[in-house]
Amino acid sequence: MTSIKKFQVTFDCAEPERLARFWCEVLGYVVPPPPEGFATWDDYKRSQSPEQRDSWFACTDPSGAGPRLYFQRVPEGKAAKNRLHLDVRVGTGLVGEERLAALEAECARLVPLGAVHVRTLYDGTDSCIPMQDIEGNEFCID
Repeated sequence: MTSIKKFQVTFDCAEPERLARFWCEVLGYVVPPPPEGFATWDDYKRSQSPEQRDSWFACTDPSGAGPRLYFQRVPEGKAAKNRLHLDVRVGTGLVGEERLAALEAECARLVPLGAVHVRTLYDGTDSCIPMQDIEGNEFCID
């Protein structure tokens, strides 16, 4: 029998903590406690060399059901469309105008956080809203 493995989703980015905190707001995730031996994340950061400081950050699903999200600083900027993206599922079980309204409400919540509304796709039954996070990574509300 094959066991199910836990996994994390890793984002390459410019500002790990800022992007992690954005995704905490989007998904209802939380920042985990600082590493053992440190009272705060700031204490942990001060213990690191300047090169390592602010090089990564993470957030977790408080229920433990979803994957950990890990954000790592990379020197290069985003250059092309993501090969992988997250779908934030807020319209599950809904159809038509009711589904579209739920997606539009979530879009309206995320834009003030810095998300960019790319377009709304709606064919009368199914809908999806492609968006970008605060560093330009694509994701969808569906």
